[in-house]
Amino acid sequence: MSRAAVAAVLAVGLLAAACGGGGNTTAKPAASPTSRPAAPPVAPLTGLPEPDGSAAHRPVLSVKVENTPEARPQSGLEDADVVWDEVVEGQITRLLAMFQSKSADTVGPIRSVRLTDPLIVWPVGGIFAFSGGAPTIVAAINAAPVKVIDENTAKTAMFRDTSKRAPHNLFGHPDALWAFGGTPAPPPPLFGYLAAGKKPAGTPAASVSIAFRGDYAVGYTWDGATGRWLRSTAGRPFMSRSGEQIATQNVVILPVTYQGGVGREGSVAQLIGRGDATVLSGGVAIPAHWTRPDKTEPMVLTTLSGAPLRLVPGTTWVELPDVSYPVMVTPAATPAP
Repeated sequence: MSRAAVAAVLAVGLLAAACGGGGNTTAKPAASPTSRPAAPPVAPLTGLPEPDGSAAHRPVLSVKVENTPEARPQSGLEDADVVWDEVVEGQITRLLAMFQSKSADTVGPIRSVRLTDPLIVWPVGGIFAFSGGAPTIVAAINAAPVKVIDENTAKTAMFRDTSKRAPHNLFGHPDALWAFGGTPAPPPPLFGYLAAGKKPAGTPAASVSIAFRGDYAVGYTWDGATGRWLRSTAGRPFMSRSGEQIATQNVVILPVTYQGGVGREGSVAQLIGRGDATVLSGGVAIPAHWTRPDKTEPMVLTTLSGAPLRLVPGTTWVELPDVSYPVMVTPAATPAP
């Protein structure tokens, strides 16, 4: 046999062995990739990890909360992800508290809807809980993509607290209100957030004052020990019914024009378009712009240079003063050399 023929026979034999022809060959199992535990879901309205997973399956619950001195201290605000503070008739303010990542035992006092509220909740949908309202304003909230629950339809999800006088005594149970449904679940985020451990760039600030009228003037003071802004009203700590001073990681101040006249019945904050803002986050004050071309989309915050402005993960209070109300930021004291 020629050398070429012998080489061919050997090649065929080796190929057959490689294909499993040998009875003593054992195939090695493929190496499995290293498994890592899944990261906990992030709550869309806080940017914080949400370990028990409930926020991944829950819509926003927006509750209209009274803010008169007779209503204070309110219940449940310390557990809200986002709270909006808006001017209504008589230049008093009312609050709209958004719950999603956490619940509360009770929330209230619950009061009537205003025309600004549909513009606030339109991007996130969910459930809107309130006591009632003028027919034209109720029609406006009914047109928004929310499940509307008022005192007449809430059943046992709302109740009158006999220890307080009407109309300051209507409260709700968030868990019972969530049982009415609502979409989407989870909602889209309202703000962008920094990665854990990152800090925003800005000017260190000690406090800010927002000149809402009379008993509705608002202040925030930075508490470096907790990494939160402590809220005050008319120079006094703004307390919850649980005895806790309300505090938040972020404050977004949006001076707006109230169409129809600030403090007049039926006025509405202009939250479509663009404007200036001041953002407090991580102990600093950041001058900013906001844009929102359509009511179906959340507003976008940017720095003065146009870069996306991201907040520290946590809760947020949004203040909607009229453009005529002064806003004053007090810089942090410079350490002595």
